[in-house]
Amino acid sequence: MRCETARLAVPPPPEPAAVFTQFVVKLYSRCNFGCPDCYVYEHRDQSWTTQPLVMSPAVMRQLSGRITEHLRRHRPARAQVILHGGEPLLAGPSTIEHFARRLRADCDQLATRVDLLVQTNASLLDRDFLEVFRRYGVTVGVSTDGTAASHDRRRPDRAGRGTYTEVARALALLRTPRYRPLYGGLLCVVDIEADPVATYEALLEHEPPSIDLLLPHATWQFPPPRPPDAGGAPYGRWLAAVFDRWFDAVRRETSLRLFDSLLDLQLGGTSTSEMWGPYGSDVVVIQPSGLIEYNDILKTVGSGAARSVLHIGAHDFDRAAADPGFAAERAGLAGLCRQCRSCPVVDICGGGLRAHRHRPDNGFDNPSCYCADLRFLIDHVRDRLANGVTTLHARLDRGAIP
Repeated sequence: MRCETARLAVPPPPEPAAVFTQFVVKLYSRCNFGCPDCYVYEHRDQSWTTQPLVMSPAVMRQLSGRITEHLRRHRPARAQVILHGGEPLLAGPSTIEHFARRLRADCDQLATRVDLLVQTNASLLDRDFLEVFRRYGVTVGVSTDGTAASHDRRRPDRAGRGTYTEVARALALLRTPRYRPLYGGLLCVVDIEADPVATYEALLEHEPPSIDLLLPHATWQFPPPRPPDAGGAPYGRWLAAVFDRWFDAVRRETSLRLFDSLLDLQLGGTSTSEMWGPYGSDVVVIQPSGLIEYNDILKTVGSGAARSVLHIGAHDFDRAAADPGFAAERAGLAGLCRQCRSCPVVDICGGGLRAHRHRPDNGFDNPSCYCADLRFLIDHVRDRLANGVTTLHARLDRGAIP
């Protein structure tokens, strides 16, 4: 799978500085898909080749203990532990059960609510895995890319074969009454070559409780794909087309977190999507070896960009939170360039994801490489709200939007 960092469950509200509430656990370091735009396997950073295949029981024990002590010390209201990869299901049901059992036991007496999630390409998802997830309350997020044609083009297996049929099979099983409570939703990376409305409607066919849309990870040095005739802000226009289809639906079809959060911010609320808002990031990544790393989308920037010198065998998460790299991740508005800080929509876009701001000559002291796209979408949504306040109130009353 492409190891998207956007998380499907609603993340905890921002906590005070130096508290982690999102622990991304890389149980397995390889993947059975060969996605051509995967930033973990196909971009500049190839550090996955130095990782063990699977996290050992000893590292799992250390990690569970470190998570528990951090949450006990700081007592956030809520935290997430996300089983990730690679493809985490390659670790097998028994390995996942071993970690889930230990984490649930260690966290049993905490004041913090600990949500356990798995983000998977679903190709291996079956009843054995789902029974483990039922026993330990593991929410399942599935990565899929819209229509069958788009999915097969962008998410082939290692032999180059399409994978849509097996993913659709797994999603049908996940939607059955026994397992439906585990269904967290779908994660889809924007395919600029695909029709936006067709993409959204294909995702709806899987009856997801939520959908998250993610921009392809890119930087100023390595920009995102842009069709020659796309014009200005092609990703903003693509997302705006999906927004209009979603917003204008007769009844609420699903939560679409990218838009839910944007609407909340436009109406004076807060964001539950890391794409929006001025909060910074409190994500910490733990590799199968036990290495503690920064947000893994930094692998888009270059080799070693996500690497720290920390390891859970020698360092707790308070020590990690004090590391300058993690401090930069959670800097929020203070970490933005001058152009962003003076922008009238900075409280909404938050400067975009940090990795997307990078240039080789001045690091992260830039607007996002998606700046024009984010501004287009923000303005589009603001215009829709301004031009339809009466309609908005009517739709709120009947539950068509949050």
